[in-house]
Formats: sequence, C-alpha cells, structure tokens
Amino acid sequence: MLSKPENSFRVLFLGDLVGAPGCGMLQKHLPKLKQELALNAVLVNGENSAHDGKGITTRTMKFFKHNGVDLVTSGNHIWQKREIYAYLNEHKDLIRPANFPAGCPGVGSATFTSGHYTVGVINLQARTFMHQQVGCPFKTADSILTYLKTKTNIILVDFHGEATAEKLGLAYYLDGQVSAVVGTHTHVPTADERILPNGTAYVTDLGMAGALNSMIGMKKEPLIQSMLLQMPTKFEVDTQAPLWMTGVVIDIDPATGKALAIERIKIVDHEFTLDHTQEY
Repeated sequence: MLSKPENSFRVLFLGDLVGAPGCGMLQKHLPKLKQELALNAVLVNGENSAHDGKGITTRTMKFFKHNGVDLVTSGNHIWQKREIYAYLNEHKDLIRPANFPAGCPGVGSATFTSGHYTVGVINLQARTFMHQQVGCPFKTADSILTYLKTKTNIILVDFHGEATAEKLGLAYYLDGQVSAVVGTHTHVPTADERILPNGTAYVTDLGMAGALNSMIGMKKEPLIQSMLLQMPTKFEVDTQAPLWMTGVVIDIDPATGKALAIERIKIVDHEFTLDHTQEY
C-alpha cells in the first residue's frame, strides 16, 4: 500500500456495498484499514446496502455512521425503500444523484468536516444504458461546482453509470476542477486508476463489497437460469464466503485540491461468516 505523502488528505472510497455481506465486510475490516492507512475520511456507495440488497434503510445509515463512514453516495436504486425519503430530506450524510429532478427527496451534493478540512462530495448519475431520464451530468456538475468551490478545494465525485466512455468523458471534463472522479454501479473493479493530466484522480469503477463467487453480489444460479430461459427471476443476496471488498485510496493536496496518488485496494476474506443475528 502506498505511503501517505506528508500533509496530504487521505480518503478511502469503497464501491457498492451489497446487502448484509457487504456491510459485514465493512464492519470487520474498516477499523484495521483506518489504523494502517491513516485515513482522514471514508466514503461508500450504499445504494444496495439494505439487508436484501435493494436500496438503503435508515437502520443501515445508522450502521454506517456508527462504523465511521463520513458520507454515503447512491445511484439508481436509492428509491427502493420509501422509508429513506424522509431521511434524505432531513440529513446530508446520504446523497442521491444531483441530476435527478429537483423535486426528488434529498440533495445531490454535500460537505462534511474532517479535522481542519472541509470535504465536498457530488453524486451524479450517467445517462447511457440507464433507465431513468436524468439531467445532463456535465451541466449539473458545472452548476454545483460554482458553489462548492467557494467552500473547499477537496471535492470528490461519484459518477454512477454503466458506460465506461461516459465516466471517462466526465472525468476529463472535470479534470483540474475536482480532486477525484470515481465510477460506481457495475460492481466490477477496474484496473485503470490514475491521475489525469490536470490533477484529478480517476477510476472507472470502484467495484463492490459482497460475495466474490456471486453475480454482482447476488446468487448466480437463478440469474444463470434466467439467462438460459429468458424468464424473470428473483435476485437474492449471496452470503457465501469468500467475500471481497474493493475501492481506492486517494491522497489529496488540501491546498490545491489536486490528487497526489490513487491506489486500488482489494480485501478477500475466506473466513468470513455472516452473523445472522446482526441487522444492518
């Protein structure tokens, strides 16, 4: 793991946590990561973190806060649990894509403090191959940055989408204006982490936390049958070990907001046993 540059601000950003297994991996491994990596902040995408792997609940948000997560981003599954609507309106530690219509619950960007530093986070959803009709993520980012850059130089963007080209296009568009653009949604970690020419860290997808031998965190057998028979099937969270948890660590210069380094992390846990008495 990369050594922390002097006076840098270090962020751990984890990909989509899927159901109870994803939350269990966070609970088990985050304390050690915080200690070993000297983290200043922890962010996760939690849109699939409810126990059944669909949406997010108020209980899950309390779990995240209790376990030291500073802010939770989301995506197209944010609306799965209606109970979260009121939470979105009342709190700023969970955000939804900013380019959803303005009347939707919650906000698409927020700030939080870590020590002496203020951190800004923007959540956006892509449009290519996605079902919802959302506004232009490029123009939405421009509008938010007009305000956010008056508050802090440390700005992170979670771009939730399918198409790799669209994710990279937004990253180049924002290069030099934000500290990092990280992709989520596919649950598959990509190996293209790098610093773009003007100082923005980038990776196409952070990956996920959940069962390694699953299909994006879900039991594979019903999904394969659905592919074979072209019939609908029920998605069920896979809880079998080994489990994995992936994301990136980003070092940022607080004075300029530019990224100094980015490195992927991957934890594979062959011994993990899900505590079925624990509710997330």
